[in-house]
Amino acid sequence: MTSYSISDLARELDITTRAIRFYEEQGLLSPERRGQERIYAARDKVTLKLILRGKRIGFSLAECRELISLYDPAGGNHKQLQTMLDKITERRAQLDQQMLDIQQMQIELDTAEERCHAALISARAGQPVSA
Repeated sequence: MTSYSISDLARELDITTRAIRFYEEQGLLSPERRGQERIYAARDKVTLKLILRGKRIGFSLAECRELISLYDPAGGNHKQLQTMLDKITERRAQLDQQMLDIQQMQIELDTAEERCHAALISARAGQPVSA
């Protein structure tokens, strides 16, 4: 059975030992203890990878916790995978809406910018200015 020290995991996954301890405090990891030393199993490494992947795609820690709780390699992880697909669909919808919101804001900024330029041109020509 493969095991890892906290520094091994931190190095392999390019995260800090503090982050690993945080996930442990949150109940997402449960390493074996040998005195003061933490010994992490392969499952802990998989859990950390899932958390890090979830964070990269915008999942909350609660969503990561939910996905981790569904981990069942004996059952093929079908429920976990379907839940992840559902969450990905939700996240895409959120991002699509955010993109539309950003595009609308860019249009409004363009309009405001054009009005400001027009007002400056009018002011230079001695005409009354209104933004």
